[in-house]
Amino acid sequence: MTGFQHGLDFGEPQSGFTQDTVVAPTAINQNRPPVTWIKGFLSPKQQQLLMMEVEQYPLDRVAIEVYGKQHFIPRTQAWFGDLGCDYHYSKLHITALAWPKVLSRLRAKLLNDHQIDSNSVLVNRYADGRDCMGWHSDDEPEIVTGSAIASITLGACRDFVVRHKPTQTKVNFALESGDLLIMHPGMQQQWQHALPKRLKVTEPRINFTFRHIIPHYYG
Repeated sequence: MTGFQHGLDFGEPQSGFTQDTVVAPTAINQNRPPVTWIKGFLSPKQQQLLMMEVEQYPLDRVAIEVYGKQHFIPRTQAWFGDLGCDYHYSKLHITALAWPKVLSRLRAKLLNDHQIDSNSVLVNRYADGRDCMGWHSDDEPEIVTGSAIASITLGACRDFVVRHKPTQTKVNFALESGDLLIMHPGMQQQWQHALPKRLKVTEPRINFTFRHIIPHYYG
């Protein structure tokens, strides 16, 4: 399993590696969200190994309550994390699963390469362009204040759209397989994001959002 001998080996830059810094993390600008977009963060081989592991994940299509009615979300998901790092949203309590081997090494790579300190990750699988995610911010109270959120794409290219809350200005990122998008502190407070439907997309897309949350948080 070349490239996965230990966490520090996970993402050694391949030839042709490019990094696009969309905006400096400290910038405050309604037209420029505080994110860093890194193309080709994962090599094709690393993507393949991660995809093979994803096929073993216990992905579920959960139901959430909206205006008193239960609705199944348009995607499947799984939550992994350290002990006590459970996930709470829409009146749901999801117990963290233990870190799988490849995902754990990806976590270590994020810490080594970009100082992203995470203790949990939400995995979303979008079967095709009909699966989607509505407008929201990752601003749950258990997320550690001042921490960044790292988002990694695997599979089909999908549009990731962000919207400035006060002005409704929108910025689109066409995220491809292996790309990393780092959402820096301040992003969740000033911007929302969404993954809109794209009916021409027929292949699955898997997304990993690495977070640093307060363990044993019960609100």
